[in-house]
Amino acid sequence: MRNIFITSFLILTLLLMIGCKKSGNLNYVFATGGTSGTYYSFGGSIASIWNANIEGMNVTAQSTGASAENLRLLNRHEVDLAFVQNDVMDYAYNGTDIFDGEVLTNFSAVLTLYPEVVQIAATKASGIKTIADMKGKRVSVGDAGSGVEFNAKQILESYGLSFNDINKSNLSFKESSDGLQNGTLDACFIVAGIPNAALQELSLSSDIVLVSLDKILLDEMISRYKYYTEVVIPANTYNNISTDTTAIAVRATIAVNNNIPEDAVYNMIKTLFDKKDDLVIAHAKGEELNIEDAYKGVSIPFHSGALKYYKELGYNIE
Repeated sequence: MRNIFITSFLILTLLLMIGCKKSGNLNYVFATGGTSGTYYSFGGSIASIWNANIEGMNVTAQSTGASAENLRLLNRHEVDLAFVQNDVMDYAYNGTDIFDGEVLTNFSAVLTLYPEVVQIAATKASGIKTIADMKGKRVSVGDAGSGVEFNAKQILESYGLSFNDINKSNLSFKESSDGLQNGTLDACFIVAGIPNAALQELSLSSDIVLVSLDKILLDEMISRYKYYTEVVIPANTYNNISTDTTAIAVRATIAVNNNIPEDAVYNMIKTLFDKKDDLVIAHAKGEELNIEDAYKGVSIPFHSGALKYYKELGYNIE
């Protein structure tokens, strides 16, 4: 009897170990962003879609400091998936700009989800109609060391300007909006999905303009920086702005740790597109999921599971 008990106990233990190992392989942490931001709420919705539709999968959305922190967490194997801006992802992979001298390569791309548009707002009183008009003006370029600051730097450079040519401030989106409203700023750069709440509120109380980019210079930037894509901010996105605005955008992207199995990543991307209707119900940003854009603006290698999905649909992506 004792031998039977021991044998049964060993078999049960072995089965539990196998079950835990299988389950553990599908237990993933998804780094997102601050709890009040889109990354966190959308990441939670995406995780719920995966957990409900992929057998044995358990993805937990974790609040973080967003792109730069997420890439470092991925590289250290502290998380398995992450929301990142595709430009910051490029900086990390190549050790440039925000990641100057710090090369991170233990991650790969899955898909981009929606554009984060470089929105350049100015007061009508400033007289700013083009980027060139910013010379000598009071301009907020986002938080110091942020992706926004590098976007602003690159755009100014395309017009032959540098930070030395403007009266630069490093302010948050809300602080920038307040500065335009109270007259302490002439213009600001905001990189976010549209409409942005801070600009939306500002446009209801102040006369502002959105600055369009010159098409030739925009094309040159896209050629030089592979993570940019061209977008249009539609007329009437903001109050009293009745014309379309030509702009560039970076893209909100899902990146994964390289050690996640091919079939897991394949099931993740396939499920997002198969269950898009459910995703739209769960979060408004789900509406912007589009297979025609999902691989655009990615300048680093894709995970093999994502490549498998794209190739099944006839997209020849490397």
